[in-house]
Amino acid sequence: MNVFTLASFASLGAVVALAWRRGGRGYAGFVGTIFGIHTVVSCALAPRVPAFAMPVFAYAQAALYVHVASLARPAMPSTPWKALVSWPASAFAAGTFLAIPWAVVGAFTPVASTLWIPYLAAAIGLAESFSHRMTDVHVTLDDAHVAALGRVGHGTERVEAPLRIVQITDPHLGSFMSEGRLRAVCERAVAQAPDLVLLTGDLLTVESNHAGETLARALAPLKALAGRTFACMGNHDHEVPDTIAKALSAAGVTLLVDDMTAVNLPQGEVEVLGYDFAWRERARHLAAVSARFPRRPGVLRVAMLHDPGAFAHLPPTAADLVLSGHTHGGQIGLVRFGLPHTVVSALSAVPDHGFWGLGTMRLYVHRGTGHYGFPVRVGVPPEESVLHVHVPRRTA
Repeated sequence: MNVFTLASFASLGAVVALAWRRGGRGYAGFVGTIFGIHTVVSCALAPRVPAFAMPVFAYAQAALYVHVASLARPAMPSTPWKALVSWPASAFAAGTFLAIPWAVVGAFTPVASTLWIPYLAAAIGLAESFSHRMTDVHVTLDDAHVAALGRVGHGTERVEAPLRIVQITDPHLGSFMSEGRLRAVCERAVAQAPDLVLLTGDLLTVESNHAGETLARALAPLKALAGRTFACMGNHDHEVPDTIAKALSAAGVTLLVDDMTAVNLPQGEVEVLGYDFAWRERARHLAAVSARFPRRPGVLRVAMLHDPGAFAHLPPTAADLVLSGHTHGGQIGLVRFGLPHTVVSALSAVPDHGFWGLGTMRLYVHRGTGHYGFPVRVGVPPEESVLHVHVPRRTA
């Protein structure tokens, strides 16, 4: 066993021990599984790395373990820390994941000449994680019935004054989303003068769970639209619900946890319903909340539901339009090239991004303002958009 392998497995043991101390057996199991796979793959690849690239490979490996170990004492990272540790570690982890086929094939045939490909893809993905471009998305709500959950066309019927919504979802304040960057996202949202701004969850990460004041400052521009800005809870928000609630309140954002409110807009009255995030018994939970707020004929209802996987469990006609996030658009895919395919759509039936339908309800899955989990985006850029909702007829 070479020095690289010995040092890697020793570092893995150290970060798992720190994870156990911080979050118990469950968190340690998660860290051990994810980074255990990384360690096995990277050690299998190391003998095939060209000698001139080995110092960079070793530095990135060390940066990854340092980055994971730092999460035992979470804090918002500084810019030098991100540049020297978090970003190289993240790109390296993503590249190693993409290089799994090289590790397998490398047991039988030389792969050194092409090993740079997955790491180049990860480097491009790192840059893509910071790309933002405001776009306009037009969708039409009609009465067409969709028999099975699937992607639907955006429609061509247009109204003179569509409902304009800016959705902010999954910013995941931390290594890839600084306070300044999120504040700029909010400033651009306000500059669009939308009818509604809807935040659909996962505002923080492990690094920022104690940074409630930082989040409040980042969201502060939304105060200009107080009374028209609402939020629901995502899965990560349940790690520090009080911190989330306090930061949203300070920014003038109304948090709707299994609750609904009505807003009078130039287009008429609009109901905004926020479903809480739930892992288990989703159908029962969603049915109970929907029954608590019966539909009113002719009143448009927009629902916030963090996880698009729960959309299929909604009662029929629970809402006209549901806004979700959670998937980060699939995070690895061909969206950048104008194709809808992503890892999420390839491996599951969960709506990954874009416009979907079931029955007469419609779902828009935002690609996310930031991301978390898989370290970088590859072929699926983050999204900033104004959603123009055209409603030719309002039915319940």
